[in-house]
Amino acid sequence: MADDTLTTAGIGRHGANRLPSVDVDSFNIELKDDDGFLGDRASKGAFQRILDGLRKPLQKNGDDPLGKKATQEIGKSTLDEALLGEDIAAAALVHGAIEDFAQELAYVTRRFLKSKAWTDTECIVVGGGFRQSRLGELAIARTGLLLKAEGLKVDMIPIRFHPDEAGLLGCLHLAPSWIFEGHDTILAVDIGGSNIRCGVVESRWKKAPDLSKATVWKSDLWRHADDEPTREGAVKRLVKMLKDLITAAEAEGFKLAPFIGISCPGVINEDGTIEKGAQNLPGNWESSKFNLPALLAAGIPQIGAHDTAVLMHNDGVAQGLSEVPFMQDCEHWGVLTIGTGLGNARFTNRRKDKKEKDKDDKKDKKAKD
Repeated sequence: MADDTLTTAGIGRHGANRLPSVDVDSFNIELKDDDGFLGDRASKGAFQRILDGLRKPLQKNGDDPLGKKATQEIGKSTLDEALLGEDIAAAALVHGAIEDFAQELAYVTRRFLKSKAWTDTECIVVGGGFRQSRLGELAIARTGLLLKAEGLKVDMIPIRFHPDEAGLLGCLHLAPSWIFEGHDTILAVDIGGSNIRCGVVESRWKKAPDLSKATVWKSDLWRHADDEPTREGAVKRLVKMLKDLITAAEAEGFKLAPFIGISCPGVINEDGTIEKGAQNLPGNWESSKFNLPALLAAGIPQIGAHDTAVLMHNDGVAQGLSEVPFMQDCEHWGVLTIGTGLGNARFTNRRKDKKEKDKDDKKDKKAKD
């Protein structure tokens, strides 16, 4: 197995608990109850099961306002249209599913808040594909109201960036700040159970050193679930996607940092291997002999005139990190990502000492001038 120092180049450890702006108190924890993993009660599939359960008795009588199409084949946009359409019965049916799902999400959230790792959590950001819909936003808002009605002092809000970009933007917060002094962009990779997305991310560090104005300049998506590639084939395709983005960024005149941040499902070990949680990826990514960061560093040994550094963390962590600039009023906060499963991470903001804060304030003033 490749030594991880070859891929991190002294900039940090894969799956690290201590990052430039936050401490990662926990990630990818798997809570259970008598019925199994709690995440299964608040996932995209869980919502579909709830809606399907409400539809079945109506289908027997021929009174299903959503028609004959299977629940799994009804997209979020169609359900959003039902919420706002003239068919009151269809709207009521979807609202009923939202209410039941919110009850489940509230139950799961309470269990997280009771765990030691999530003690004193002040705010929870909710991301994942489910969030990118009106029904998702309503479910999140309703869950927040349920928790507050029980006296729990925690805010529950949708992640502010599009879920497709949040994981890429979060990779900026894996990199040490000195990288941004000489470079304006990084490469980021967001790996999911169905898709792999790569992007060139602009830090806009000179405008906002806290990275609050960062944006994805260009991205490329590959739906690997359709192609069913081998593990080696997936890595080869990923390397090509990144090389194409490097060419595009250089042609545009960006100063691309010799850094690749990776957002990946599962428990990420310090050496770049994946302990568990990568079962939906093509091939066996949990093998002790498979090291994605090392393979990417070998495939792209240099960016510009410098050796490539690669750093990988859990995908839930990466999505949450995109919110770091906007969570500075909290000390302890978390993220839940609703998708194929329920991703989770809890953070503690690191308070800077006065000397460090004064130094940053001077940088901010200089950047504004």
